[in-house]
Amino acid sequence: MTGVSGAGLQGRVALVIGAGSIASGIGIGRAIAICLAREGAHVIAADNDLASARETVTHVTDAGGSAEAATVDVLDDTSVTALIAGIEARYGRLDILHCNVGLGKSGPSENTTAADWRRISDANLTSLHVAAQAAIPMMRASGGGVITVTSSIASIRHVGYPHLAYSATKAGANQFARALAVEVAPDNIRVNSIIAGLIDTPRIGVTLANSYGDRTEAQMRAARAAQCPLGRMGSAWDIAEAAVFLASDKAGYITGTELVVDGGLSASIRQAVDG
Repeated sequence: MTGVSGAGLQGRVALVIGAGSIASGIGIGRAIAICLAREGAHVIAADNDLASARETVTHVTDAGGSAEAATVDVLDDTSVTALIAGIEARYGRLDILHCNVGLGKSGPSENTTAADWRRISDANLTSLHVAAQAAIPMMRASGGGVITVTSSIASIRHVGYPHLAYSATKAGANQFARALAVEVAPDNIRVNSIIAGLIDTPRIGVTLANSYGDRTEAQMRAARAAQCPLGRMGSAWDIAEAAVFLASDKAGYITGTELVVDGGLSASIRQAVDG
């Protein structure tokens, strides 16, 4: 694991919502929490699975960083606002908010009910608004801050299997970041999204098990790697490094845009891949 040299996050308070991992290993939220802490930030690692959030904290503290675990349910507005109110009560500031939430339902869209759609939209979009509006007053009072959203390549193109609700809500997350960035720019608050490509995380073995037909998990991973011009899926660390950069003063003039981290996938025409 390499770092963004001199990212300069010492003394900053960072909240990562979705900092656990759905299965054993390093997911995107966990990697972001670890990397922010490695650069000097104190990280609140929040997840609906408190045990997983605590596991993230163990990774951070074992590496010499500073972090604490918290529980949050992004489908419950009060849970989100209470989490951020607690940070204000303890620290009086929040410098970095990273929203790493991604619910979806792959498969034919006729199998996505209206209730499914509302749940996915509330998680992927409404929670962004609730968290941002709770965090912005603290950021404004302290002279600025950074809000970053983990988005997906699915927000800008088809990725080889049906994923309609996830794709549509992640596209909305991109525009959420753009529009909010302009609104809060006078307060020195920067807002961006990271468009993650096909990333090899513990989640794909759980959520995409049936999305590549009758392929085994190994065949599914090989097919995803072959889709990418670089010939491999990205890692959670690739996204985390981008998140650290956007949170740092090195990205001080970057706001209202998307940082695409996809191994060239969005610049290519996807080919059918046997695997």
